Amino acid sequence: MFHVGDYIVYPMQGIGLIEAIEIREIQGEKQQYYIINMRINKMQVMIPVAKADKARIRLATDSTNLEHVMDIFYHGVTDTTLSMKERFKINTEKLKTGNLQDGAEVVRDLMRINKNKALNSSEKHMLENARKMFISELGVVRGITENQVLDIINQKIG
Repeated sequence: MFHVGDYIVYPMQGIGLIEAIEIREIQGEKQQYYIINMRINKMQVMIPVAKADKARIRLATDSTNLEHVMDIFYHGVTDTTLSMKERFKINTEKLKTGNLQDGAEVVRDLMRINKNKALNSSEKHMLENARKMFISELGVVRGITENQVLDIINQKIG
């Protein structure tokens, strides 16, 4: 169970802060809900506590895991032999996991590919969304602004 004040990651949505845990009645059924303020799109989300596992919500990573992920981000290998269709399918599955390392790999690989040739519109959109999720979690974990995170990753990759 998560607590008020926890930063959580909601796959495909990014990082948010649990503002409250409340009992709400919806369609005649009372349930406990996490009230989460999402950072990326500035919206509030309510997720039933009982369904948090199914939604793949996780706590924001810790600084030790972040350093491991950043090492993979900077030094990992990008498979350039995949077709766009294969790459898009693999990257979509990675983003659905909500796993920070998977998201970092998507950002890294698409940024590297974009340096050499223009991405199509689907992959541009995927890169932008994945980058927002990745940057927002890094900013929270490191305690820096998203612009500072962008500067760091662009210097290393772009």
